[in-house]
Amino acid sequence: MSPSVVPAALVVPVVSVAYHSGYGHTAVLAEAVRAGAVEAGAEVHLIKVDEITEEQWTRLDGSDAIVFGSPTYMGTASGAFHAFAEATSARWATQAWKDKLAAGFTNSGSKSGDKLHTLQFFQILAAQLGMHWVNLGLLPGWNSSTGSENDLNRLGVFLGAAAQTNVDEGPDAVHKADVATAEHLGRRVAETARVFLAGLAQTA
Repeated sequence: MSPSVVPAALVVPVVSVAYHSGYGHTAVLAEAVRAGAVEAGAEVHLIKVDEITEEQWTRLDGSDAIVFGSPTYMGTASGAFHAFAEATSARWATQAWKDKLAAGFTNSGSKSGDKLHTLQFFQILAAQLGMHWVNLGLLPGWNSSTGSENDLNRLGVFLGAAAQTNVDEGPDAVHKADVATAEHLGRRVAETARVFLAGLAQTA
């Protein structure tokens, strides 16, 4: 084996989850993404974008993948996440996040709730920053007579992990299938980052 070839299994990607959670539901998903990425062997950092510090900005700069998360409010990401997104303009200007991986997750009270628009907002933000988007990589669940609300990707979303939680229930009511879907996304991001980094090492 050439000294420049790094086996993907030996690569430890750094994944950051940059999220806002208004009432705690999206925080449950953020923790699930973290757990999935850790299970896949990544070093993972949770960053609340409404409390972000300069040290955490530096941590994002040093990450191999950034997973965006926000509740869907009025058909888009929360105001706190939008403020964070606007603050990334400094990274846009210098292309500091170019070629990092990106992914996203969201929660709303309705089954649809225009969650897709929030995920598209994340995807466009990632594209402006020169990042590579990692989709969910799951077929839709709960769409046949043999399906169940306990299926992974029960809401049939492809861009990222989507969850629905009743508006009159707390974070402990986040559906277990949605949590498992977020865990899947975390694993997928970490595994994709590992392969991506191993490939880059071979071309260095």
